[in-house]
Amino acid sequence: MNQLDEVKEYLQALQIRIVTELEQLDGRARFRSDSWDRPGGGGGLTCMLAGGGVFEQAGVGFSHVFGDTMPASATRNRPDLAGRGFQAVGVSLVIHPANPYVPTSHANFRFFNAQGKGAPVWWFGGGYDLTPFYPFHEDVIHWHRTAQAACAPFGAELYSRYKKWCDEYFYLKHRQEPRGVGGLFFDDVNEPDFADCFAFLQAVGDSFLPAYRPIVKKRRNHPYGERQREFQLYRRGRYVEFNLVYDRGTLFGLQSGGRTESILMSLPPRVRWQYDWRPEEGSPESRLYTDFLRPRDWLGADADSARG
Repeated sequence: MNQLDEVKEYLQALQIRIVTELEQLDGRARFRSDSWDRPGGGGGLTCMLAGGGVFEQAGVGFSHVFGDTMPASATRNRPDLAGRGFQAVGVSLVIHPANPYVPTSHANFRFFNAQGKGAPVWWFGGGYDLTPFYPFHEDVIHWHRTAQAACAPFGAELYSRYKKWCDEYFYLKHRQEPRGVGGLFFDDVNEPDFADCFAFLQAVGDSFLPAYRPIVKKRRNHPYGERQREFQLYRRGRYVEFNLVYDRGTLFGLQSGGRTESILMSLPPRVRWQYDWRPEEGSPESRLYTDFLRPRDWLGADADSARG
């Protein structure tokens, strides 16, 4: 089995595992599965859940696409690869819960192989992040502890490096605020060798459900009203802004001729914008901005200051 097939087998199994677990957590809705083909080469399987008991919408997509020329979004940081053929395989998921006390979450795990003009060049990328509306300190700590534990066998510094990269990547420059409370983000991972890099991807991929599942179970029955729901829809607007303006995966999918419905599955089913809205000082909504929407060392010296 070659490198691409190894990664593809793992990611397809990961998609099935996550879909199965989310159905069990939801308890009511089931995923619809759509196979699709890409005219330029490749295709995928998109699994969508809507109108569930816990998840208003959840999408878990697998894709394997290939072509003769790398899309611009994939060569922005590697101009030397422009014009090469490519193979890209990945799993991407976005979960939009119904209850505003359950955070939205996103994850992505991918492998690229650029071909032609010399030896093949490969790398891994991915990670996951958490976007709460009414955060709980203990949930954020659990999320980051799980991420740290996944990184630990591969280097003591990896969690800090990829946590910082996540904070910087999921940042809305035009709003001057993070999208959420972060997690891990990594790209161009190809050292020291394929086996080690692939093991790292699997460790992070395998840690997503242990990171997210306990939070969902704790918060899915938390009471809420119209105020909390309206704030959730307002904050979802930030999610839409980031995905359409900055997200590398969205740009890659559109530029590579991928299936639009699958690429835009990350967008929430309901969302709202309100002109120049500001939270009331001292309100639970304002606490999201003052205590959580800023980069911080969640597992270090300043973690306790977010308790409340």
